[in-house]
Amino acid sequence: MAAGSGRYRRTRGRSLTERRPQSVAGQVFLLQLTVGLLIVLVALAALLLTSRHDAEQAARSRSVAVAETFAHSPGLTAALRSPDPAKELQPLTEAARNRAGVDFIVVLDTHGVRYTHPQPGQIGKQFIGNIGPALAGRVQIENVTGPLGHEVQAVVPVTDPHGSVVGLVSAGMKVASVSRAIAGHLPVIFGISGATLALATAATGVITTRLRRQTHGLGPVEMSRMYEHHDAVLHAVREGVVIVDGDGRLLLVNDEAARLLALPGDAEGRQVSQLPDLAPGLAELLSSGRSATDEIHQAGGRLLAVNQRPTDPDAPGMGTVATIRDSTELRLLSGRAESARERLGLLYEAGVSVGTTLDVTRTAEELAEVAVPRFADFVTVDLAAPVLHGDEPAGGGAHQMVRSAVHGIREGLAFFPPGTPITWVEATPQARGMVSGRSEVVPDLAATRAWRLPDPEGAEGILAYGIHSLIITPLKARGIILGVANFWRAQKPEPFDDEDLSLAEELVARAALSIDNARRYTREHALAVTLQRSLLPRTLPEQSAMEVAHRYLPAQSGVSGDWFDLIPLSGSRVALVVGDVVGHGLHAAATMGRLRTAVHTFSTLDLTPDELLGHLNDLVDQIDQEEADTGSGTAITGATCLYAIYDPVTRRCDMARAGHPPPALVHPDGTVEFPDLPACPPLGVGGVPFETAELRLPEGTQIVLYTDGLVEERTRDFDEGMELLRGALSHPGRSPEENCRAVLDRLLPDRPRDDVALLIARTRVLGPDRVAGWDVPFDPAAVAGMRSRIADKLDEWGLTEAVFATELVVSELITNAIRYGSPPVAVRLLRDRSLVCEVADGSNTSPHLRYAASTDEGGRGLFLVAQLTDRWGTRYTAQGKVIWAEQPLPPPLPNSGNGDGGGPAAP
Repeated sequence: MAAGSGRYRRTRGRSLTERRPQSVAGQVFLLQLTVGLLIVLVALAALLLTSRHDAEQAARSRSVAVAETFAHSPGLTAALRSPDPAKELQPLTEAARNRAGVDFIVVLDTHGVRYTHPQPGQIGKQFIGNIGPALAGRVQIENVTGPLGHEVQAVVPVTDPHGSVVGLVSAGMKVASVSRAIAGHLPVIFGISGATLALATAATGVITTRLRRQTHGLGPVEMSRMYEHHDAVLHAVREGVVIVDGDGRLLLVNDEAARLLALPGDAEGRQVSQLPDLAPGLAELLSSGRSATDEIHQAGGRLLAVNQRPTDPDAPGMGTVATIRDSTELRLLSGRAESARERLGLLYEAGVSVGTTLDVTRTAEELAEVAVPRFADFVTVDLAAPVLHGDEPAGGGAHQMVRSAVHGIREGLAFFPPGTPITWVEATPQARGMVSGRSEVVPDLAATRAWRLPDPEGAEGILAYGIHSLIITPLKARGIILGVANFWRAQKPEPFDDEDLSLAEELVARAALSIDNARRYTREHALAVTLQRSLLPRTLPEQSAMEVAHRYLPAQSGVSGDWFDLIPLSGSRVALVVGDVVGHGLHAAATMGRLRTAVHTFSTLDLTPDELLGHLNDLVDQIDQEEADTGSGTAITGATCLYAIYDPVTRRCDMARAGHPPPALVHPDGTVEFPDLPACPPLGVGGVPFETAELRLPEGTQIVLYTDGLVEERTRDFDEGMELLRGALSHPGRSPEENCRAVLDRLLPDRPRDDVALLIARTRVLGPDRVAGWDVPFDPAAVAGMRSRIADKLDEWGLTEAVFATELVVSELITNAIRYGSPPVAVRLLRDRSLVCEVADGSNTSPHLRYAASTDEGGRGLFLVAQLTDRWGTRYTAQGKVIWAEQPLPPPLPNSGNGDGGGPAAP
């Protein structure tokens, strides 16, 4: 072992010292190169600064010398006293400037005014600089920014023979000229610096190479410490290390490798193929010299993972080094971790796959689908019958179940199909689970009899398919047992165990919450639908003014606030209503019921459409205020309504809308029109009064009222929906019922996201043979004549039995109109499904029914009217009011002159 270790140290030492000195020498070389570069840069900077200083000093000295020389030149004083100094001096200064190598020579008077300048335009201008010292007889040197730029200039005095200053001379250079002078020296400076750096680099390389060759970068102490540490680590690691040379001879084995391979003490130095007790597979791998990654070999009851690589990849045949790791426990833990990972993956998938809808049956199916085949081969889910309807299962009927889901790896088994009622008898594990809420494992179905009791023949078929094990887990949520889930195993030979039971319980617990949520939603949805259905009209009242067809389709997501209605009014008129409360759920449905009831109430007052919408708007404001006061936060977020009144006598249709889509009018020829009704805000918004539009409709026109859910859809915009509606209605000759079907087929998707209310009414006309009217003179004596006319008209209609009562009613109404009203007064009789008597006058005063005492002389007229008619009332018009009364039609007389027998108007 020691000898082998020594050989390993030498072999391994060469490898390490081949790499370590390279790293150390590289670092030394880089450090030396960096220091040399810094020295060169510092020297270069010093040279540049010195050169600049010397150049500036030379420029100053030259400027002073040139200025003093010119100031003492002969004839300068005489030129300054001449009539035109500039003319005489300018040529002289320019010639001197060019010879002296300066940028300018300027002669000044004692006030600083230039006589000369290289730029003639500056002559006569003020000199830029300090001339005070020069006037005092001293030389002034300074840096200024003058006409030529940044300048270095000297100013010297010009004196006469008596020593008086008679002028000044300034000479100087531009700083840019000084910089150019310095730049001329830069190539030399950089050349010297580059050569110096190159010599330093070469010297550093030579020194580094020699150091790497002789010392390998390490001293004796450092190398000794490195080998000691390496040897300690090699034999302390919990991983075997084996080195084999190119001839298959074992060079080194650390302690862990000797333990794992059970090698003898003299194994080092021997051929690998000659080692006793070494597994043949391992011997073949170690002596082959090939590379291997995590190869698993068995040795002495252990599973060993072996990695092998060449010691020198660039020189094949130099030997290999192999690392050996005991993976027995790791593989066991890995198997458990893999199992746990699969369980977590199944639970995660169940969390995202089960409960995607609020449908009880679909949720049960999702539970069965997610468990097959990853956990069980077949799954059946049985739910208590009340759960399917949204109710909680009762204790007494807990065993009355319905098979809700069946799923497996194969079809055609003897399981009960979905929808089959199942009664689990008390002895079955399913019944016990429903009572106790505890899961059970049936490891051997063939040896257990209780589970066969509901269907012994089917149980034999299940066993024949190879199903051998079962887990029964109750579906329990919020303390309520909703049903049981049955997991059946066939393909795996081992039965379900306790770990499988815990997984099944976790899986079912998550699904049970989703099923309970779906159950509660089903209950709430059923309640809301029941409430909404009770608030909507089940049948529309009979009337003769229109032929009506209607549809109401609730949204798939829940109930909403869409509604429609048809309300018979006085005078054979009919009111059409359609509305929409924004939102879904019970609150929207309840609000819709309140608004529909309010419309019925307001319609009994015979209000115009705009007045009715105004009262409805006030009601919405009141509801919102009540909700705000209570702090419930359930105010009406938006409500729309369209109200229309159709008169079959005049063919007049009055309409007004509050934030609702406009109606469609289908004319008899099939053309479709969307009338331009005034666009008013939704109910509860306020701020803009409602307006009524008056239309005259030909007989047979179809009025189409609808809610926005019909034309608005997320895949198209509103205008596209309106055009689709136009196309669906543009077919002449269709009945309202046929148009209803065509519109819904054309515009609605399979699963509408919003409620849809649709009301289509085809207009009829009450012809002249059923209407009679007279103007009444404003005189009480006219009453008798009107009675005679009315009797004649009733005889003509075959309604002789109604003459007496009608005469009394008309007499009382005309008398009241003449006594308490104002002209004009008119009478109209309508023969529809009832006999209608109307008396109109120009007053807005409404009569009131009262009960006269036995001693009163009057006050019994309206009482008699109320007794003789089914109903009576008052409606207001733009010209006054109309008091109307309705009587049932008497049976027609035989052989009467009326061709239709005096019956109601035929549709």
